[in-house]
Amino acid sequence: MTPPTMKPSPKPERPSPTAQRGVILFAHGSRDPLWRGPIEAVAALAQRSAPEVPVRCAYLELCAPDLPFSVQELLRLGVSTITVVPMFLGMGKHAREDLPQLMAELAKEHPGVQFSVRPAVGEDPAMIALLAHLALS
Repeated sequence: MTPPTMKPSPKPERPSPTAQRGVILFAHGSRDPLWRGPIEAVAALAQRSAPEVPVRCAYLELCAPDLPFSVQELLRLGVSTITVVPMFLGMGKHAREDLPQLMAELAKEHPGVQFSVRPAVGEDPAMIALLAHLALS
């Protein structure tokens, strides 16, 4: 099922004139709109913490926006360096195979943009420690 086409974000967000980087939180996606809440909460907190760095969410399937749409939003803001953060607990098939393929297509489509992809958030030692703490509390 193809997600519906989305319109650009209506929020009046302007990165500082010196800001050239943006961040995309990339997650699987779900038909359930409540599923997106935690991802969007992370994006909102990151945006409040660094207002000069535009932050967007993108989803692999089942909901919008997709990764190309979020890249276009950042490009419209003048971003030239985009970091994609896979919001997965591990480097499964989506992070290991699907995301690199999408990134290769985006790099080909936007040769002037510097893209980087972080490891899956669940593999970060700080996240592992936080999850262990939550499991025991």
